[in-house]
Amino acid sequence: MTSNAEEIFEKSGALLKGHFLLTSGRHSPVYWEKFRVLQFPNYTEQLCRMISSHFRDQGIQVVAGPTTGGIILAFEVAKQLGTRGIFAEKEGEERAFRRGFHIAPGERVLIVDDILTTGGSIREVMAAVNKLEGKIVGIGVLVDRSEQELDFGVPLFSCHRAATITYKPEDCPLCAAQVPLVKPGSSQPQTG
Repeated sequence: MTSNAEEIFEKSGALLKGHFLLTSGRHSPVYWEKFRVLQFPNYTEQLCRMISSHFRDQGIQVVAGPTTGGIILAFEVAKQLGTRGIFAEKEGEERAFRRGFHIAPGERVLIVDDILTTGGSIREVMAAVNKLEGKIVGIGVLVDRSEQELDFGVPLFSCHRAATITYKPEDCPLCAAQVPLVKPGSSQPQTG
C-alpha cells in the first residue's frame, strides 16, 4: 500500500511532461493526468482517505465536486465519511446541482476536486453551494499545482502540493520553440 500521493501519481504514469493546453486556457510543461490514477480504485481510495481523514472531525454532511473527476472523488470521500456525495454540472458559464441533488440551508459541505491550477472549477462549485445556502467547511484536492497559494476563505487540503509554472498562450516559451501543443484527453497536437 502506498501512502505518498506523489508516489501514487508516479506509479500510475499520471505525471506527464511536454507542452499541454490546460482547461484554464493556459499552457504548461507538466500535466497531472488524474484519470490515470482514478482508473485504479485502490489508489483512488488511498488518496480520498487522505482527504476524508483530514476533514473527519468537521461534521461534513455532504461532499460535492465538479464534473468529471470530482464525481469519483465526491463519491469515494462521501463513502468514507458516511455521508452523501453529489456533483455540480456546467450550466452555461456556471455550475449547478441537477438530477435531484440538493443542499439544505446551513448543511455542512466539503468540496473536492482533482487538480487545482487556477481554482476556477472550485469557485464555480462554491457559488453553486452558496446559491443553495450551504455552509462550505473546506476544500480537498488531489494535487495543488497552483503557482501561488490560492485563498478560498475556507481551509484547503491537498494530498500533494506541486507548484507548476503555467503560461498565457502569448507568453509561452514552448510555443515560441514550436513544441507541439497537446490538449489532454486528445491524442492530437493542437494547431495555431
